[in-house]
Amino acid sequence: MSDRPCIFSFFAGSGFLDLGFETSGFNIIYVNEIFSPFMAAYRYSRQVLNLPLPEYGYYHGEAGDITKFTQGLQAQRLQELVKDCRKSHNIIGFIGGPPCPDFSIGGKNRGHLGDNGKLSASYVELICLNTPDFFLFENVKGLWRTTKHRLFFESLKQQLLEAGYILTERLINAIEYGVPQDRERIILIGFRNNFIKNIGIKLGSEKLLPERYFPWGNHILYPQKKVFAYPWRKCEPFQENSIMPCPDGIPQELTVEYWFRKNNVLKHPNAENCFQPRAGITRFAAIDEGDDSKKSFKRLHRWRYSPTACYGNNEVHLHPYKIRRISVAEALAIQSLPANFVLPEDMSLTNMFKTIGNGVPYLASKALATSIFDFLGTAVKNTVDIFNLTTV
Repeated sequence: MSDRPCIFSFFAGSGFLDLGFETSGFNIIYVNEIFSPFMAAYRYSRQVLNLPLPEYGYYHGEAGDITKFTQGLQAQRLQELVKDCRKSHNIIGFIGGPPCPDFSIGGKNRGHLGDNGKLSASYVELICLNTPDFFLFENVKGLWRTTKHRLFFESLKQQLLEAGYILTERLINAIEYGVPQDRERIILIGFRNNFIKNIGIKLGSEKLLPERYFPWGNHILYPQKKVFAYPWRKCEPFQENSIMPCPDGIPQELTVEYWFRKNNVLKHPNAENCFQPRAGITRFAAIDEGDDSKKSFKRLHRWRYSPTACYGNNEVHLHPYKIRRISVAEALAIQSLPANFVLPEDMSLTNMFKTIGNGVPYLASKALATSIFDFLGTAVKNTVDIFNLTTV
């Protein structure tokens, strides 16, 4: 077992969040994903990237199994694996972003009563049962912004507080970390209270980690107030294969075109994976470059960041200067993935775009992972007995 902090990953999708943790000093040792095409893509991409297999393997469980984590063989096995990991004195973390359309403002809005909403409760139950040293919970901002969802979110936090966690949360935007995309998400992070005490941090009665202690801001490259104040181009008439130099006064590395070139998307293995329009090519050509005002048929601007990478529910993102939708290679670039991250050819186009849209942008996941790693590093420096803090 590695002496790096160990990660149990849940709702892993094709592993964008995991990849950020893996490249920031963590060891992914257990991976759970309920949808087999995503699990297959996870395995395939790791093989291409030459990353090691998780020590405790992959668990491909159905949704029903996940909601019954507190009972049955799988729950028992998970508890045994966590205990086994503790024997090696490893710091243990759980990470996951339960599926979120039930909380999305543009989605089904069923909240905690929806099948996906219930998975958020299951994930929290899982954390409380296994008491990892820390956890990360990722979800859509609708969980914060809508009153009924907010109440549910607060009840989840109360459960975690009662289970002995100190919490810190932030509404992040992926663009802050260098992702060419305007994408807001809630991040809730918790650490065991005895872990915090041993670092020497004194807390008030509210059991929340003061922002000055957790390095939320250390890896922000483009503060939101500043980034949205740049003179971004709005719309220009669409012209197929047109050439347009990058305008002055904007950070070029946050633009779609920069990432298309950086990832060499036309030569990428997923370059040809693209939905072909059956009809409506005339309609495609009628939409201005940069016009993302409609719910569907948004045309990206080459010298601007993308709207949230979300390719379901008839949301179609068009290439800035070609009469087509964006390709899988281009969507992966918009999610800031390394150029050598590849999805398998035998995956359906629908599943390719779904897993990309569901994933945490790589640079955002890397920044979050590094922030946690920095905080854990502070802990290691401040206490000799850090590896014995897992006892409740």
